[in-house]
Amino acid sequence: MSLNVETKPTVGLPDPEPLRLIDDEGRAVRSSARQGFELPPVATLKELYRRMAIARRWDTQVTALTRQGRLATYPSALGQEACEIGTVLAMTEQDWLFPTYRDSIALMTRGIDPGELLQGFRGDWHSGWDPKKHRTSVQATPLATQALHAVGYATAAKLNGERIATVTFIGDGASSEGDTHEAFNFAGVWQAPTVFVVQNNQFAISVPLSKQTRARTLADRAIGYGIPGYYVDGNDAAAVYAVMSRAMERARRGDGPTIVECLTYRVEAHTNSDDPTRYRTADDVAIWKGKDPIERLERYLVSQDALSDADRDEITAEGERKAAATREAMSAEPVLDPMDLFAHVYVNERPSLVEQREFLKAEGNR
Repeated sequence: MSLNVETKPTVGLPDPEPLRLIDDEGRAVRSSARQGFELPPVATLKELYRRMAIARRWDTQVTALTRQGRLATYPSALGQEACEIGTVLAMTEQDWLFPTYRDSIALMTRGIDPGELLQGFRGDWHSGWDPKKHRTSVQATPLATQALHAVGYATAAKLNGERIATVTFIGDGASSEGDTHEAFNFAGVWQAPTVFVVQNNQFAISVPLSKQTRARTLADRAIGYGIPGYYVDGNDAAAVYAVMSRAMERARRGDGPTIVECLTYRVEAHTNSDDPTRYRTADDVAIWKGKDPIERLERYLVSQDALSDADRDEITAEGERKAAATREAMSAEPVLDPMDLFAHVYVNERPSLVEQREFLKAEGNR
């Protein structure tokens, strides 16, 4: 008696060393023949550099606003610019992004107004932007819930015949969550057009990766779900962009999901309430500052005579304009209506919610 067993595609483990196309010193590196990635065009690299430099200026401005008490909290992505910008630039306008709380620079690069973006961190509103307009979901604070949302949306789009892909960011801590396993497994079974970007910044708040997994790399997990996996130098914007471009094209043409692990480092604290000196050393931070993604790409562009002083001055000016606009937006007093608490809770309002709203309205009229 023969069993009718479906033939599964063969996927292998990623290389043990992270893929890089530009090294720490800004020199071009040829990828292995098996990987077959090429350095993106200079024009693309210049745009990656421009976007990262502006994102860093904006990120440092927002951190400063938090320290001034103008924001309740803010999780910085300083040092992770290559992961986020390299991913966003590989997306099309039709693709959907499902971010976490640390992915604000990706959202800003996606075109969301900084004032709208920061409303949640100031406590003004759950989400200040229109997700449908920007094809960007709200930032998820519960770990890994957005991974399931990304797969669900991608599957629905596939059933509707839409040739799009969804992207979701996951931290190394979130990769230990059950929701991540469910998202990987569902995507693998149903061949959802989703690309999972694991930003391995090596600490889940204070928990190092060594206390989360014995796996060689987080990308190694992909093989267990029948999904291609890539292990990438997350501080190399060229490599991130090249891998993400291939993964996104693969998803859009119907070939299923991909898991991309980007090895990087969180330079700032987890949030403004965290004290990172309790679980890591200044020497470790200094080592990773020496792997700075922006400086690395800048060195390469300069070596190719592709980045002039005038280019840098223009980028700096653009970053300052973005920072100034953000300061202005966060200095304005928000107009808040307590009745907004009851908006967008249910499609069909429950009697208990109506009762609570009327009670609060009556209290306000006293």
